[in-house]
Amino acid sequence: MKVLITGICGFIGHNIASYLYSRGYEVLGIDNFERISPRAPRILKSLGIEVYRVDIRNREKLRDLMRDVDVVIHTAAYVDIEESFKKPLLYVDNNVVGTVSLLNICAKADVRRVIYLSSAAVYGEPTKLPINEDHVTKPLSPYGATKLVGEIFTEILSKSYGFEYVILRLFNVYGPGQEESPYAGVITKFISRMCRGEPPIIYGSGEQTRDFIHVTDVAKAIELSINTKYSNQIFNIATGKPTKIKDLAHIISKLIGKEFSPLFKSRRPGDIEHSYADISKAIRLLGFYPKVQLIEGLKELIEIMCENRY
Repeated sequence: MKVLITGICGFIGHNIASYLYSRGYEVLGIDNFERISPRAPRILKSLGIEVYRVDIRNREKLRDLMRDVDVVIHTAAYVDIEESFKKPLLYVDNNVVGTVSLLNICAKADVRRVIYLSSAAVYGEPTKLPINEDHVTKPLSPYGATKLVGEIFTEILSKSYGFEYVILRLFNVYGPGQEESPYAGVITKFISRMCRGEPPIIYGSGEQTRDFIHVTDVAKAIELSINTKYSNQIFNIATGKPTKIKDLAHIISKLIGKEFSPLFKSRRPGDIEHSYADISKAIRLLGFYPKVQLIEGLKELIEIMCENRY
């Protein structure tokens, strides 16, 4: 089966590519190389995976690459909530216009299935916990809004053009290759600072909760989505377990072996207080069971990120 991954040089993209390649899929990908994981080009080259420098809005080049592709996994997106408030038009252009352009080309190339990676940010502040897929969608940020609009276009164009889709609402993804950057998640930022001997920064009280899912489990969920008979569905991909941010900082501190007192700063626009998923639908229909425990995943990431630093 031939699979094309957009944003293949990103944190999630290159981990998916590596996993699917190891599972026997024919993998190729595109990326505009604007926001890549530093290790991605090396890993993809070592596996012999073809990577093309193409933006998802370049329809002419996309059309050529889509020949004989069975499944498209759409990971390419701008993902920084804070940046999305400052540059909403940039996020609309890349995340919405880019997605619609890609879907149009998928339809013309007779791609069988599109897997669209969405986000828990589409839910906004939860009215009930855990959050299931029927929860009202009311995003609090331009980023979350663009991911929701991408979902809507995926559903509408699927009906018009006839391709299948699976929408995966990812919660807080972490793992190898998520290097320190303005776009990294809280786990990477905590580890990076503590590896340098600096205290973690917590925005808000630290009582807020998140649902952290390892990127390997995300890759497994994507393979299940490629093969499931339950297409044209939306699934939460998470662990279903909440972790307080202040507890996360304490766990990382203990694993590194040095005590840190967090720096507390004001809560940021678009941040929600509590979030964790109901994954019963993914378990029931996809057969998705997250395997990587948080402690295990943190130990692995600390070993990678703190090597030769402490």
